[in-house]
Amino acid sequence: MKPTTRKEEIIFQASQLFKEKGFSAVTMRDIAQLMGMKAASLYNHIEGKQEILSILILDLAKGFTSGMREIEQMKISPLQKIEKLIELHIDITVNQSEALASLNNDWMHLEDQDLEEFVRMREDYEEHFRNIIKEGISVGQIQPRHPEVILFSILSTLRTLYLWYQKRGKLDVNILKRDMVAVLLRGII
Repeated sequence: MKPTTRKEEIIFQASQLFKEKGFSAVTMRDIAQLMGMKAASLYNHIEGKQEILSILILDLAKGFTSGMREIEQMKISPLQKIEKLIELHIDITVNQSEALASLNNDWMHLEDQDLEEFVRMREDYEEHFRNIIKEGISVGQIQPRHPEVILFSILSTLRTLYLWYQKRGKLDVNILKRDMVAVLLRGII
């Protein structure tokens, strides 16, 4: 998504630096330098690094949450819901990899209510995903394996997809969706 305001541009450029160096290593001066402006001028648009991190992570978490709600309400089987969730992760990875890097690597730097809100959204998301898996097991669409192992296997792969995807020359997203769904849900044998 292309930034349209100065604030969005600052957040986008900061997300690049956060992905590259990590939140703790980036200063407002670094962001200002990348933007070609003085650090003091940044504060006309943004309160500080914490605001940038909160916007990046919470907006993305809200995207996952709303995507989950939409998929849960679909009149499709549990297995099809899991396929849709995998595709949701792939779409977010392809379109927002910098924010996803912050979500995965820097969430613990959120403060107070932002941290609480993020942890709550993550736990709720995982619980909804777990319930879809359990439903799939109960109706015989998914092999009777431990739901936590299934959840961990799928989410750990999807959470690190942004690292692999950047290195692989941006594989066609449709091929990625087709093959990722097939491997995660049907295995390799």
